[in-house]
Amino acid sequence: MGWLKDLWFGYVKDAVDIVLVAAVIYYLILLVRGTRAMQLVKGLVVIVGIWLVSSVLGLSTLRWLVSQAFSLGVVAVLVLFQPELRRALEHLGSGQMFRRRGFRREGAVGEETVEAILQAADYLSKRRIGALIAVERDVGLKEYIETGVPLGATVTKELLIQLFIPNTPLHDGAAIIVGDAVAAASCYLPLTENPAIHQSLGTRHRAAIGLSEATDAVVVVVSEETGDVSVAVGGHLARGLGAEALRALLMETFELGDDKRAERRFASWGWRKRDG
Repeated sequence: MGWLKDLWFGYVKDAVDIVLVAAVIYYLILLVRGTRAMQLVKGLVVIVGIWLVSSVLGLSTLRWLVSQAFSLGVVAVLVLFQPELRRALEHLGSGQMFRRRGFRREGAVGEETVEAILQAADYLSKRRIGALIAVERDVGLKEYIETGVPLGATVTKELLIQLFIPNTPLHDGAAIIVGDAVAAASCYLPLTENPAIHQSLGTRHRAAIGLSEATDAVVVVVSEETGDVSVAVGGHLARGLGAEALRALLMETFELGDDKRAERRFASWGWRKRDG
C-alpha cells in the first residue's frame, strides 16, 4: 500500500490541489463578472505582473512599493467594494452557483406572476406611467421591504397597475415581489454609484441597477418619459425591450418555459451590451 500513498502525495494530491484552486478562481470570476470588482481584478493582475517583473530584475525599491500597495489595498478593497463583497458572500451562502439549472426552489416565482408583470408593464408602458418592480430571487430583500408599506397580496396585473397610478398613496418607490406575492410597495431602493452609468438615466433606472448590484434581484422599470421597458439584472440594464423580448428574458431568468429558446433570443438582443 506504500506505493499508493506515494502516488497520492506525489501526483494525485497536486492534481486535486490544482483543480480546487482553478474552481475557486472560476467561481470568483463568475461572482465579479460585470461588476466594478471586475476592474479591481484587472488592476490586481497588473500589480502582480509588476511585482513579478521587479522580482526577476531585482528592482528592490519598486518591489517594496508594490508590497506596500498590497497591504494598503486590502483595507481599500473592503471599503470601496463593500456592496460587491456583500453580494458575493450572499450569493455563495445561497448556494445558487452550485444548484443545477432547472431546479426551482420553494417559493420561487411562477409563470402566472411573470404573466402579470408582463401585462402590467405593457399597460403602463403604453400610457407612459412610471413603474419600478423588483422580484426577489435567492438573496433576500427584507431590508428593502421594510422601507415600504407591507401588502402581502397575490400578484395580479390589476394590483401592479393600481400601485403605480400617479397621485395614489403608493405610486412612489418600488413594488417588491417575493414568490407570487407583492410583499410591499413604495419601497426605497439603493441608487447605483457606478460612474459608467449614462447620465441620461433617471432615478428609477439608477435604483433598479443599484438593487441588482447589491442583490440578485430582477428589476423591471417602465420609463414615464418614453414608456420604454427595461430590466436590470446583475448590475446590467437591458433597455427598450419589446413585449416578446421582455417575456423571453423573464422566462429565461426565472427558468420557466423553454429555456433554450429563450437563451437563443437572449443572444440576438446583445444582452449585457446595453448597460446604459
